[in-house]
Order: sequence, then C-alpha cells, then structure tokens
Amino acid sequence: MEEQKQTPPPIIEQLKEYAETQIKLAKYEAIDRGSKILASTITDLVIAVALILTFLFLSLAVAFVLSIWLGSYWAGFGCMAGIYLLIAIIIILAKDKIQKPMIDMFIKKFFQ
Repeated sequence: MEEQKQTPPPIIEQLKEYAETQIKLAKYEAIDRGSKILASTITDLVIAVALILTFLFLSLAVAFVLSIWLGSYWAGFGCMAGIYLLIAIIIILAKDKIQKPMIDMFIKKFFQ
C-alpha cells in the first residue's frame, strides 16, 4: 500500500489562520481587561458611596453633639462648616502632593 503524503497548507493559509487567532486573542484580552476595569470601578463606587454616607451621618452626629455642648443648633452646625472650610483650605494648599499619588494609582489600576 502506498502511503499518502499530506501536503502542508500553503503559507498564505497559515498566515490567515495566525492573523485570525491573533485577532481573537486580542478581543479576549480586551474583554478581560475591560471587565476587570468595570468590576473594579463598580466596587470602588460602592465603597465610595458607603464612605460618603458614613462621613455624612458622622458629621451630622458631631454637629448635633456640638449643638448640645454649645446650646444652639446654628453654633454646632456652624462649627462643622468651619471644620469643613479648614479641611478644604488644607486640601487646596496640598493639592499637588495629593494629586500626583492619585494619578499614579489610577494609571497603575488601569494597566493591571
């Protein structure tokens, strides 16, 4: 019996298959990266909302405690407003020192 030799597919066919495989791989990697970024963003948003609500209710509690100590609601809430103003001024003055690490963190998260 004669053995039949299989001829390899022409190089053009192999290149087409390789290109299709590379395109599929790139799509899967993009989907993987996009889903990781989306999941990370949603998780960070949920954490941020929880922290904001905690901060809000804690601020109200402190304002009411200050109101009791100072004997007036406007004084307690005014003190809280002053504290927030002080925090805002500190953040404005230290903006460059705060901004750089945040930018680095976002870039690092994007390329993970």
